[in-house]
Amino acid sequence: MRRIEAALEALEAGKLSSRALVDACLERAASAHGEGSRVFIRLLADSALAEADAIDRRRQAGIWTGPLGGIPISVKDLFDIRGLPTTAGSVVLSDAAPAFADAVVVHRLRAAGAVIVGRTNMTEFAFSGLGLNPHYGTPANPFDRKSRRIPGGSSSGAAVSVADEMAFGAIGTDTGGSVRIPAALCGLVGFKPTARRIPQLGALPLSRSLDSIGPLASSVRCCRILDRVLSGDAGTDMPVAPVQGLRLAVPTTRALDDVDTQVARAFELALDRLRRAGAQITEIAVPEFAEIGSTASRATFPAVESYAWHRELLMHAKHRYDPRVAVRILRGENISAADYLWLLEKRDELIRSVRVRTEAFDAVVMPTVPVIAPAIADLEDDEDRYHTANLLMLRNPTFINFLDGCAISIPCHVTGEAPVGLMLARFDHADQTLLAIGEAIEELLAEAAR
Repeated sequence: MRRIEAALEALEAGKLSSRALVDACLERAASAHGEGSRVFIRLLADSALAEADAIDRRRQAGIWTGPLGGIPISVKDLFDIRGLPTTAGSVVLSDAAPAFADAVVVHRLRAAGAVIVGRTNMTEFAFSGLGLNPHYGTPANPFDRKSRRIPGGSSSGAAVSVADEMAFGAIGTDTGGSVRIPAALCGLVGFKPTARRIPQLGALPLSRSLDSIGPLASSVRCCRILDRVLSGDAGTDMPVAPVQGLRLAVPTTRALDDVDTQVARAFELALDRLRRAGAQITEIAVPEFAEIGSTASRATFPAVESYAWHRELLMHAKHRYDPRVAVRILRGENISAADYLWLLEKRDELIRSVRVRTEAFDAVVMPTVPVIAPAIADLEDDEDRYHTANLLMLRNPTFINFLDGCAISIPCHVTGEAPVGLMLARFDHADQTLLAIGEAIEELLAEAAR
């Protein structure tokens, strides 16, 4: 997979043109033999080529083209792009009015010189961790493509666009893992910033309390480059943290339950490599994780907050929704205001508690998801398998969203094996610190995986 920093160096040196980069991405996306028709809901070929040509002219004239000058990027179909409808992977919004302005993140990407090549497919309205979409098709995971495994969701097209080199980076959303799950299953890096660190104006919401916006890319360095643009953080990146002396906590509550053999092996190998490199790894109980699970029987943020947004649409267009999405949204209809207020208070309590519990550690570490990607066919027509797989995918990532943390998923599998993600998290809004730690651990694991 191609890296943003290498492409930027080649562009600045005159060894590459933005036109060539965009042409190559569009060619892959348009190939009849690839996943492009399921990766993109709308390919923006004409505008992308025009933008690339304009950037090349500015660069040739000696004008700085920005921190992403000429780099092809995909954006999830949740973000407004001026002049185009935002459909959120749903036919329900196929006749929506065109957006009158770019979402803040789209504006920042353009201002940084990024070339937006298309709007990526997703789970309808971002409400599942599997990535299945009955309206626009489901892009197959790049691993073991003959078996057509799920890409993970909800940012399914985002992940495959990067894995299949249709874009150098992708922008997704993460409410309960929708950046980290597809990153883990597709062998990518996915970063979920602390919520509200990146402005959400112009992004169609799932849960205002839990939604985050973050990048998927081939490396932590690529994600750091994208994060600086998305967050507007113009400060200097923190240096890569040394692995030796890192204090890492492995939660034994819930996070290691039901882990399959391949994930368990990859996770233990990763921990062993970290120990040998001098990291201090401590197992700790995190009862807050168990309490998060128990709150779901009374109220969940995605159900109640998505229902508030979808209520009127459901009244006249319920039959056009994916039934598996509609049923989850409709759970919010029966959640009372009292239970919602209780949930808000409970969340604040657990956030305070977990910050105290983890403050002595540099990061909490766990498998991003406990299983490798299952086959699409096994889930499409089997409700029990679908439900079980969805809960497993969302479980660990959701802990971080609920507890207002930041997290990053890094590949930890051996080359040639099914992708497995190692998730690092913090609960103190120290996003730059986490990224610096993540880059160091990524380098260590990549060397060992070869």
